[in-house]
Formats: sequence, structure tokens, C-alpha cells
Amino acid sequence: MTDPLLWKLALEVADAHEPDGEGGCRNLLCAGEPWPCTAWNNAQRALSAAQGGPAGEPAVAVTYNSPAAWSGVPMPPANRRTAA
Repeated sequence: MTDPLLWKLALEVADAHEPDGEGGCRNLLCAGEPWPCTAWNNAQRALSAAQGGPAGEPAVAVTYNSPAAWSGVPMPPANRRTAA
């Protein structure tokens, strides 16, 4: 393992974004998002990178049926306004 801190943080994120049994992510931040969610996929990439592997491939292969309308492209977070 090349980065134990990254490994620990990525493992915590992956654990927090487990499937809910109905095809979605159980984490409230991913409400309505199918599992595996973007956060879980990114955590898998981080786990692989922490082990010194290629960061572009998930550490765990997951097969699932995604809705036809879902593009699989991560959506950027909404712009947040800050108080002036």
C-alpha cells in the first residue's frame, strides 16, 4: 500500500455509500441516484490508487443495469452562493 491515509478515507466513503437493497445508494447525499453512485465509484478508484494501481479503474468490478436515461457521466455539484 502506498497511501494508507487515502485508503482509509476511500474505504469510509465506500462503506457510507452501500446499496440500499432497492437499486439505489443508501446515503442521503445520493438520494435518487442508482447504485453504484458516483461517490462509491470514485472511492473505488481511490482504493486502487492507494494500492499503487491505476487510478482510472475501479478496485472492484460491479455489474448493474443502469436506466436508459442515465448517461454515467458524473454531474458537477451545483454552484453555491456565498454570503457577501
